[in-house]
Amino acid sequence: MSNDQRSWRPEFGRMNVRPRQSVPMHSDNNWHLAHWYEMPREDPATPEVYTYTDAMSYAPGSEVAFHTSATAARWTLQVYRDGQEPVLVHEARDLEGRFHAAPKQAYRTGCGWPVAHRWRLPADLASGFYRVVSTCDRGNDSRFVQHHFFVVTPTDAKPEGRFLLILPTSTWLAYNDWGGANSYDGIDGKSGAEFSPTLSIERPWTRGLVWLPPGAPRLCDTPKRRPLDAPRYTTKEWAFTNGFAQFFASAGWAQFDRHFVVWAERQGYQFDMITQTDLHFRPEILGRYKAAVIVGHDEYWTREMRNHVDAYVEAGGKLARFAGNFLWQVRLEDEGKRQVCYKARAQAEDPVRGTDKAHLLTTAWENPDINWPGATTMGVNGLQGVYASWGGLSPRGSRGFTVYRPNHWAFAGADTYYGDVIGDEAGIFAYEVDGLDYTFRKGLPYPTGEDGAPASTIEILALSPAVRVEEEHDYEGFRYYLGNGKTNSSTRTTPGPTPAEGPDPQRYGSGVIVTMTKGKGEVFCAGSCEWLTGLARGDFTTEQVTRNVLNRFLGKA
Repeated sequence: MSNDQRSWRPEFGRMNVRPRQSVPMHSDNNWHLAHWYEMPREDPATPEVYTYTDAMSYAPGSEVAFHTSATAARWTLQVYRDGQEPVLVHEARDLEGRFHAAPKQAYRTGCGWPVAHRWRLPADLASGFYRVVSTCDRGNDSRFVQHHFFVVTPTDAKPEGRFLLILPTSTWLAYNDWGGANSYDGIDGKSGAEFSPTLSIERPWTRGLVWLPPGAPRLCDTPKRRPLDAPRYTTKEWAFTNGFAQFFASAGWAQFDRHFVVWAERQGYQFDMITQTDLHFRPEILGRYKAAVIVGHDEYWTREMRNHVDAYVEAGGKLARFAGNFLWQVRLEDEGKRQVCYKARAQAEDPVRGTDKAHLLTTAWENPDINWPGATTMGVNGLQGVYASWGGLSPRGSRGFTVYRPNHWAFAGADTYYGDVIGDEAGIFAYEVDGLDYTFRKGLPYPTGEDGAPASTIEILALSPAVRVEEEHDYEGFRYYLGNGKTNSSTRTTPGPTPAEGPDPQRYGSGVIVTMTKGKGEVFCAGSCEWLTGLARGDFTTEQVTRNVLNRFLGKA
């Protein structure tokens, strides 16, 4: 990094530091089991600044409105295009700070702060991810730093040689608990301790989803547990120690997509970006490209998004998905400013239940009330996979994929043999994975189709086991994150309660690498959130397979 970049990069130096405090701790405090979330202090004596934009993406030439609340008298706004070499594209210094309280339910209603700054994007601004940084001086030899983002969409009508990267922003939003709640936990509901079915984009992103310091841990980076060892959740420990969101390792640009972008730029690939909201409302952008790519944690989709991808592939498009956890149907409301997902509560609470819009019920795709298995779009099903390689969730698994069809074109030049485990040293099989119901014939895996997968068009190249529950063992002082030895109600594919006794038929799953033909097009899916760690850590086979897929789908030799 050049000295010029260091001079304007606000992440260098001391940031977000307050005087040392003493806080009482009680013997029943389990920090990794508690819900803690980011909120402004709203203290005039403590300078800070928070900013959000009125949309997640903009076309070149559009005006971006920055909504801000600050307890600092003056503050600075910087915008840079992120990637291998971040580039500063806009700066506004010495802006007047004005305080505006955050609403009690900002997570669902939005903050409603006024516009503090506007910027007209240049007409020739390149498509990409633009990091927004708001800073102010804290007066203690440190600065307060807050990150937001927006995406610039492409305008080229014939993007030859480029692929389209679809950012899984619906998943990012589902994990953003700024203001008190997300799709997993929170302060919503009568008890004040529930997740929120409705989430707003009109609020900041919680710390860690947009930017992370080098060396921030990944969710499954813990060493393999020895016999009788207690489970570790290192990202929870690191987040609480360093003041980051407890879900920072679960989703977001910083932990997932950025690593792929940096790798792809280093490899010389050219590509443009859109958000899932763009895919929902502007599918014509997708139609311009030979190939589309999705990476990282890709859990939440609308019906419209799936329809648009299905139509694209059936017409001859190529979809490469290096991602995991294709699971929930969501709805977008108010032109995409709100996202709705009731999850396990959908049958009891979702307003569309029992109406002519019941097909939009916000539950799992494989739920009998929806019955649209994800494998018909992606070649994999979310509820046939789920968890691996952390806590009590298959903690001593290989952390890689076992290869069964080494002569497939995806493994060309990768020096793979039948039975090889690939990516294990980098940990590419981890966190949440997608799988299939499968059977073995003469040593090779085949999809059964019993889970709704189109078995005749899917080829399984590699797989490893996964689990749908955190297996809990009773030893000295163990505290598990998810564990209770039963499947969670939110991850069931059939009606009725979890069996009280005997083996749970939904207890086990898998993660798979597959190819699938669909109409005139083709899908490749490496069904794991952590595939990109192999790229970030220079794993030979992961890199070679990724190049093979991208080159084939782009029509390169």
